[in-house]
Amino acid sequence: MREAYQAELASINDGLVEMANLVGSAIGLATTALLDADLQLAESVISADEQVDDLQRDLENRAITVLARQQPVATDLRTVVTSLRISADLERSGDLAQHVAKLARMRYPERAVPHDLRRTILEMGRLAQRMMAQAAEVILTQDVKAALQLEQDDDRMDELHRAIFQHLMDDRWHHGVETAVDVALVGRYYERFADHAVSVARRVVYLVTGERADDLPTDGPRGM
Repeated sequence: MREAYQAELASINDGLVEMANLVGSAIGLATTALLDADLQLAESVISADEQVDDLQRDLENRAITVLARQQPVATDLRTVVTSLRISADLERSGDLAQHVAKLARMRYPERAVPHDLRRTILEMGRLAQRMMAQAAEVILTQDVKAALQLEQDDDRMDELHRAIFQHLMDDRWHHGVETAVDVALVGRYYERFADHAVSVARRVVYLVTGERADDLPTDGPRGM
């Protein structure tokens, strides 16, 4: 019985890794659809979000079943509860990738992002995809040091987000109000996506150490 129980916990963890990989791929594809005005690609990202939602519901049901049947305590309880919270972060990340794709679809055949911001949005998209790939690896390996490193990437995302607003407020902006709103929204989508990747990593830190990431010393987790 204990082996079957541990196998179920491992299976839930594998499902989280799959979710993270799916939403990481989605944000990369959505970025391409946005910048290239690729309607077919945008539609595929929008449709694929249903798979992420299905996975989230399945993982949630399985985690609740484990809670009901096994009544876990200590580390096992922390594992199940943390898994529920991570799956919620990942589901919201998938929604944000879908929002980017929907913006690409709404503005088709035009491009929602003007040429002078294309490089910034491209970097944000690549950074978001890389951060979620790192989050997936952290879920798989439970590497606390790697989890804490995602904070540095998030700092870069925040810099890019601020750069967008500085560009929008510049007197030389000439693309109109509608485009300004589009760009502000898409910048927010990437910034929030990165926040969820960091949230996933922080939850893994808590799972492994029993401590909040913010409470750990700068030279690494205690006792490790």
